[in-house]
Amino acid sequence: MAAYLICLIVGYFCGCISTGYFVGKFYHMDIRTKGSGNAGTTNVLRNLGKLPALITFVGDLAKAIVPILVIRLAFAPEQWYLWCLYCGLGVVLGHNYPFYLGFKGGKGIAVTAAVVMSACHPLMIPIGLAIFIIMVALTRYVSVGSLFVAWYIPANTLVLYRDNPYFVHMMVVSLIFTALAYFQHRNNIVRLIHGNENPLWGKKKNEQ
Repeated sequence: MAAYLICLIVGYFCGCISTGYFVGKFYHMDIRTKGSGNAGTTNVLRNLGKLPALITFVGDLAKAIVPILVIRLAFAPEQWYLWCLYCGLGVVLGHNYPFYLGFKGGKGIAVTAAVVMSACHPLMIPIGLAIFIIMVALTRYVSVGSLFVAWYIPANTLVLYRDNPYFVHMMVVSLIFTALAYFQHRNNIVRLIHGNENPLWGKKKNEQ
């Protein structure tokens, strides 16, 4: 159990590297005071543009991918997946709640996607990306695509590890990713229900 806790803590401190916050500071802006108020890629895109958003996205991917790849290289295949889940969960917690920013960070979708890329089956990447793009294209809402991303890790665990003796443990940790994503998107969900969510392009439903 101590090893899981270490993975969680290491992941948390990696996740605390708030790329969106530092990119915003480079442009003389506290991104958390603009738009949706979080330091994620979508808010950076809306307030600073494509290049800062790309830098934020890549940085958020890297802070999850690097520690997880280290775990994958260091441990045997039957051991690393659960440890990677704990590390990835720590990264999401650090990204969402960085201690030095008053526990106010992003929504964790980019880093969750990075956990998918580095810890899940390779087929999850193109399938997941396609689902995300289709959902955003159909609805115009990044939040809808993000809420689908939140189910990728539990889906991977269910398909590939259901016969593993640690399956229940793995599934519980996997579902925490989903629960965190939905909790962080709770305001988006309310706006979606009432037709007030900001679309990626065009007007809101209640303005059409």
